[in-house]
Amino acid sequence: MNQKLSNFVLYLMSVSAGLVVANLYYNQPLLGEIAKDFGVTESAVSHVALTTQLGYAFGLLFVVPLGDMVSNKKILQYDFLLMIISLVAAAMSNSLLLLITSSFFIGFTSAIPQLFVPMAAQLSDKEGQGRAIGIVMSGLLIGILGSRVISGLVGDQFGWRVMYYAAAFVMLALYVLLKLKLPKIHPSYDGGYGALMKSLWTYFKSEPVVRLAALRGALAFGGLSAFWTTLVFLMEDSFGYGSGVTGAFGLLGIVGALAAVLVGKMNNKISSYKIILYGSLLLILSWAIFLVSSNSILGLVLGVILVDLGIQALHITNQNIIFSNNPEARNRVNTIYMVGFFIGGAVGTTFGAIAWEQFKWMGVSVLGIFFSVALLGIHLMFNVKGKRSK
Repeated sequence: MNQKLSNFVLYLMSVSAGLVVANLYYNQPLLGEIAKDFGVTESAVSHVALTTQLGYAFGLLFVVPLGDMVSNKKILQYDFLLMIISLVAAAMSNSLLLLITSSFFIGFTSAIPQLFVPMAAQLSDKEGQGRAIGIVMSGLLIGILGSRVISGLVGDQFGWRVMYYAAAFVMLALYVLLKLKLPKIHPSYDGGYGALMKSLWTYFKSEPVVRLAALRGALAFGGLSAFWTTLVFLMEDSFGYGSGVTGAFGLLGIVGALAAVLVGKMNNKISSYKIILYGSLLLILSWAIFLVSSNSILGLVLGVILVDLGIQALHITNQNIIFSNNPEARNRVNTIYMVGFFIGGAVGTTFGAIAWEQFKWMGVSVLGIFFSVALLGIHLMFNVKGKRSK
């Protein structure tokens, strides 16, 4: 029988989710330094961020569904080994190609925080599910945002390679702690891996709520990824700041991430339709502020706070919806949702880099507005389904 979820284990999963997912984002404030080190263009070095996100999407697709079939402890054992090797390989890279390849595997192995979110939902009672998801997600969001602060400072002081060595050491220590303290989950699925993967398509076809959540998540995260990929270039061009100041913007997002627990609790009191509506409007407002803030630090600060609030409201609500509707396959529906989410991120990174090269910050901001307006339009178009998705 599975253990009940204690506060210690819940917060351990939250901290672990943040530390692991941080591996995906250490590179973003460092892209300028990496480009100079290898003598490549801003567009070329953006492939480091792109392949990391693509690797994460592949990890979500091929690793996370195993949470419904294989013990979580066994998954962690092999995943952390490959993760640590990949981080060390990135630190030792002597070419952009090797760094890009290592980055793919860093992304691939850093998908495991998405095992913690369904686990928190599984071990919680129905009334506490939103709170548990919110707490784990707050750790994950703080990891995403805080990673940029840390890597920016480390990059300024010690160079970009030191950040990857440090991350490898942190992952080794974290694995030891998880091995000792994380409860062992015994999955209920008794089929083979092939059948498990085929069932992803079955859930995708038969669950319109899951498809809609994945599309909403992809559009929201696409805009956010475009922002973070190009912010370092804006800071250098318009203000003359380096990776340290760019990474410090993550501190602003942490304020919003701390509200994740509140958003989780709100899911028990306010309809999911309304939360997603308000979140979409926040995203549009934030991008409108970015559009007129290419020379305003204050505008960028306000925009970062609002965009992170909008993202977390959408993300936590999306996951609460799909977990409640599919309790027997939480890892698989989470896989479908998160693959869509990070494919959106990869698209946002790609088009964000193109928009920057062609039209600078105005192009990036218009791209973000397009993603956000499309999200709102889709939500309103599926208005009836949205109201029933709670």
